[in-house]
Amino acid sequence: MAYTVVAHYRCAPENAPRVRTALLKAREATRTEPANLMYEVHAVEGEPGGFLLYERYADREGFEAHKASAHFAEVIVGTVLPLLTERTITCGEVI
Repeated sequence: MAYTVVAHYRCAPENAPRVRTALLKAREATRTEPANLMYEVHAVEGEPGGFLLYERYADREGFEAHKASAHFAEVIVGTVLPLLTERTITCGEVI
């Protein structure tokens, strides 16, 4: 069953260009994963430093494989997470 992830990331406005670049790099790598069905990066309107990620995978295992990937470790864990001031993630299965 399809598995959806919605992530809200917030960083200081001065870090937004670096986070944006990293998220776009992550998008390109993630879209090549076999279980990835969609990976969209949005800038939150009216919120400098706010980003919204909408991700969809074939199943939860596909999302777990995404989190275990080398590009996730490099780009998200290594670059993005240290720059964030806030991060919330909501996951769910399609019904």
